[in-house]
Amino acid sequence: NQKNITSLSENDIATIRNQYIGFVFQFHHLLPEFTAKENILIPTLIHEDVNKSHDADTLLEFVGLTERQSHLPSQLSGGERLRIAVLRAMINKPKVILADEPTGNLDSKSGVEIMKILDKLHSSGNTIILVTHEEYIADHADRTIHLFDGKIKEDITTAKNKRVFS
Repeated sequence: NQKNITSLSENDIATIRNQYIGFVFQFHHLLPEFTAKENILIPTLIHEDVNKSHDADTLLEFVGLTERQSHLPSQLSGGERLRIAVLRAMINKPKVILADEPTGNLDSKSGVEIMKILDKLHSSGNTIILVTHEEYIADHADRTIHLFDGKIKEDITTAKNKRVFS
């Protein structure tokens, strides 16, 4: 958003992360004592935005998990847990989603489901930055940056109409 963050305080940087960036981790990091819906709403608690319950309901419907909203993470499959983690990343309507190996611990069917969700989010205007070791996931991207020993080895832009998971 054209802000120089180098001189901001840690609290101000945390606010920017909470409001503009959604994080999806390989290990979903859901809190075990909270329901699926409560886990989605956790980022809203930071700024005491308690009016997001309807947004959580809409997101649950978006990924087909409305009937699972009251379940604890231990009662959800790996794919369902990751979908909840994606929704948690989306609840504050961030401009950018950072996804670190979001399909790494899933079977291929669940991985494809996660990629379909990320594809829909990208199609609706979100920027998705995804880290993966899976070539079939990387092949889906409009732009792929290959790293080797922490340095850019290759930067490839592909056709905008390339969609593997649609």
